[in-house]
Amino acid sequence: MTTLKILGVIAFALSILISVSLHEAGHMVTAKAFGMKVTRYFVGFGPTLWSFRRGETEYGLKGIPLGGFVKIVGMTQDEDDVEPADEPRAMWRFPVWKRTIVMSAGSAVHFLLAALATWILAMTLGLPNPAIPQSNDEFMKMAPFVKIASCAVVSADAPECAATDPASPAGKAGLRDGDRIVSLGGRPTPTNKEFLEVTRASKVGPSTISYERDGTVVTSPITLVEVQRRPLGDPKGPVTKAAAIGVGLALDPSIKPSLTYGPVDAVGATGDFIGNMATMTVASMKKLPSKVPALFSAIGGGERDTETPISVVGASLIGGELVQAQAWSGFVMLFISLNFFVGLFNLLPLLPLDGGHIAISWFERVRSWLYPKVGRRDPGRVDYAKMLPLTYGVILVFGAFTLLTVVADIVNPISLFR
Repeated sequence: MTTLKILGVIAFALSILISVSLHEAGHMVTAKAFGMKVTRYFVGFGPTLWSFRRGETEYGLKGIPLGGFVKIVGMTQDEDDVEPADEPRAMWRFPVWKRTIVMSAGSAVHFLLAALATWILAMTLGLPNPAIPQSNDEFMKMAPFVKIASCAVVSADAPECAATDPASPAGKAGLRDGDRIVSLGGRPTPTNKEFLEVTRASKVGPSTISYERDGTVVTSPITLVEVQRRPLGDPKGPVTKAAAIGVGLALDPSIKPSLTYGPVDAVGATGDFIGNMATMTVASMKKLPSKVPALFSAIGGGERDTETPISVVGASLIGGELVQAQAWSGFVMLFISLNFFVGLFNLLPLLPLDGGHIAISWFERVRSWLYPKVGRRDPGRVDYAKMLPLTYGVILVFGAFTLLTVVADIVNPISLFR
């Protein structure tokens, strides 16, 4: 591991620690603003390395830099360490909307960090061009611009040219990288999908191809060659014979990979980017359970799927790779996506996550409003002690999942530049 990569790993790990510390600061600041009593705010866990007291709160640094915590007096009614003098300021006594703000403030900090980093990135290195397709379906709907291959790969499964493969018919016909295919054999090809369908359905041998270059449409003779291909959209389907012209499909050369914005326009671009990220993050979270087998496979020596979950260890290693490659935009993107994921994940309605506390608070509030209306006695606060088995179960599952990702990231880490 090079010095630059080590520095990148440390830098990203430090950025995570700062994010988590600010998460806890969000809880602390909002709690103090509402008048709740905050007794401790620490960065890290384990033995205390250094601390000081200001007012009623002790601030400090602990020896294990894997997070942080804040102690708000009386987060639940079941706590038995609340001094009599502090009872009026116990968190559970405050209105549910105030408790909701305090408990969601941590995630709000993550979202704010993600939005701020995105806004800065939009004005400096730039954000991904929204014209770039985000899925294969979107790409298939775009116009067929080409990148000329050196040959027409015959095998259905070979990624590169073989010595026996015929030279690229498109190259021999005079096409160049960035040309847009207009028609093949007189049949229009307005999209990538239609170009592939027309090519596959064409007869092997002499034909004509029309392409646009610099605003001018040129028609040239071309000789299609026979290759082996699997069905479109079915990479595991049966191999059949098909025609090919020896090109790869590419984006419109005029589409820039990233765009920069002024301070005002960057606000709108940031909103669009964060909105897309929210959609993708929710979709990714839904797939988490299905990725567990792939993690076990990676630990056992199988190929690591780049879409499998990563731990803080894995994210830091990727951050190191990005710094080593001087891919600063990618480094910031990783920071943005991690903060957004953590912020959203922490709002899941499960104890001991913040979202679990919020869900219980609102459940109590709705029940207190509803029961008297239907002639039933309000049962009061939820007994957290009765929920301990469920809470421990969630902790066990999350802990096992975290351990699994850490092991996978150590044994078989994801690498972006293999």
